[in-house]
Amino acid sequence: MEKILVLLHTVDGQLPQAALETLGLAQKLGGEYDVAVMGAGAAAAAQQVSGGAGKCFAVEGDAFAVSRYATDAAACEALIRASGAPVVLAPDMMRFHRALPGVAERLGAAVDTHVVAVSPDGAIDRWFYRQRIEASLRRAQRPWILLVEPGSQPAAQPQAGAPPEVLPVACETRTTVEGFSTPLAGEQTIRPDAPLLFVAGAGWTKKQRDGAVHVEEAADLILDFVRRTQCSLGSSKSLVDLSGEGQAVLPFLTHLHQVGQTGSSPRHRKGLATCCHGEEPHVVGWRFIQERRAVNLDPNCGWVRGKADVVYVADAFEVMRELRKLL
Repeated sequence: MEKILVLLHTVDGQLPQAALETLGLAQKLGGEYDVAVMGAGAAAAAQQVSGGAGKCFAVEGDAFAVSRYATDAAACEALIRASGAPVVLAPDMMRFHRALPGVAERLGAAVDTHVVAVSPDGAIDRWFYRQRIEASLRRAQRPWILLVEPGSQPAAQPQAGAPPEVLPVACETRTTVEGFSTPLAGEQTIRPDAPLLFVAGAGWTKKQRDGAVHVEEAADLILDFVRRTQCSLGSSKSLVDLSGEGQAVLPFLTHLHQVGQTGSSPRHRKGLATCCHGEEPHVVGWRFIQERRAVNLDPNCGWVRGKADVVYVADAFEVMRELRKLL
């Protein structure tokens, strides 16, 4: 395998899980590799994982502590040039996904995103079209920047080594990051690293056994469960689309929660679907969930037909009320 540069960035001064997964891929390939880290606390973070690396570089400072295209691109370009490695592995996170294609243009490099496998002989496997198509390919162009899909590789165990070489990078920018606007911690409902994914379907907003709609109770039961378990919340497309049809909706759901063929494909260890019919579009988004369970009143729903490990043929309202008591 050609020499590799493992390019990482910090999040709140620490290396995220996706960074350790990318490092683990480089170590699994068994060749020579360098490590480069940018962001707040980059030097300390780089030293924590520099064991086994040929060279180690870092770019840090106030200008590089926040995600901003101009500064991120300048830092990445400097780190890739300093290493000189023909192959660059980086986690396919928002910060790199935005900056590295532009860096590739500056370096005359090739770039591929959503990479899920790299072989020592130089071939890669990557996803296209929202992870529906997987292709194997090679490229002769170098440098070759590969953005590794989070969750596709086992994480490396950090090994400390020598302190990195801190590169001085100058970058002029007219953009100032003044702060972030985020929900309160207790109201955060999308948690990619949570062990459990809870998905709500359109059945929550339909007429129940008493002939009435109970949207307010549904919202209370779902949010209370999410808060108590700190799980991640997902939704079927039909449920998030109801707002455009003038029907009763769960007010906290957006298209960012959407799971399925036209939504996200999460990678939680366990998944619980409620009031979803479980047909193919939903299952496509669930294929990386390791343990699948569903609650549905219909004994012939799609989840029952071999798509879930466990199906509870029961009323979701009653199940969630009982879960609330147990919690």
